[in-house]
Amino acid sequence: MTACDAVRLGGSGLQISPLVLGCMSFGDPTRGGHSWTLNEDESRPLLQAAFEAGITTLDTANGYSNGSSEEIIGRFVAETGEREQFVIATKVFAPMRPGGNGGGLSRRAIHEQVDGSLRRLGTEWIDLYQVHRFDPDTPIEETMEALHDVVKAGKVRYLGASSMWAWQFAQMQHIAQQHGWTPFISMQNQYNLVQREEEREMHPFCAATGVGTLPWSPLARGRLTRDWDDASTTRAGSDKFGSTLYRQAQDSDRAIAAAVAAIAEQRNVSRAQVALAWVRQQPVVAAPIVGATKVSHLHDAIESLQITLGEDEQAKLTEPYVPRLPEGFR
Repeated sequence: MTACDAVRLGGSGLQISPLVLGCMSFGDPTRGGHSWTLNEDESRPLLQAAFEAGITTLDTANGYSNGSSEEIIGRFVAETGEREQFVIATKVFAPMRPGGNGGGLSRRAIHEQVDGSLRRLGTEWIDLYQVHRFDPDTPIEETMEALHDVVKAGKVRYLGASSMWAWQFAQMQHIAQQHGWTPFISMQNQYNLVQREEEREMHPFCAATGVGTLPWSPLARGRLTRDWDDASTTRAGSDKFGSTLYRQAQDSDRAIAAAVAAIAEQRNVSRAQVALAWVRQQPVVAAPIVGATKVSHLHDAIESLQITLGEDEQAKLTEPYVPRLPEGFR
């Protein structure tokens, strides 16, 4: 079972796998705030299975398990001897040490943190370097020039951004273009059947300017893979950031989850496959980011690539949606 051909990320020349493996699940559970993560021995089979299936785009961040996610990925990629086959994406923003200048998007933080990520990943370059959030305390000019500098230094190939308001993203892009600096080619944002607020501003802007999106949480933290009211998972009890998401419980959530279940039953496939197929079919989406703590999660993700939902099925999935507040960055 393998993934399909590579896809281009937005209007850039960078080719990525049609699924991105989210690596927040991999890390030392004793480091950082993710006690639910898989340690290195537990992570290896999933990384190997993804690689063998053709999922060669790996997404991590400097702050995931205090850098240990990057370390696990770096050692795995090095041992394959196939660095050129991988697209490694990581992020900058999270504070990596106590005291000032340890996080954010200042010139000092960016230059310090890109070197830290390169060291932990054991690589000479990062394919996609993403700002994890908007930094209101640093001038945008300072951030965009520093990011341009790490590209010109050969440490980074492409730049991306993650969840923020559309006007903030547009302003960052404008300043980069105004000065002839490297712009972002991607936006990693929260997007799934129960959280579609990005369709109002961010997605139209990305579509109009050639930016590809890499949705995180395409399964709404697994809530779309089971009955909506069933939130019992190991991660649910210890994921502080995750506990801030999907708290605005509304009848539409349950209706959408039920529609996913009905279509999955009709097609004799899993709910995860239906929810992922819907995200993937949205025009501005380059590839969804899928997290996995079991090999079966990877199988579902890969099988979803074979599903094309019809117009009537898409209508059943989207009609119950009710507007909600954006989450994950406010």
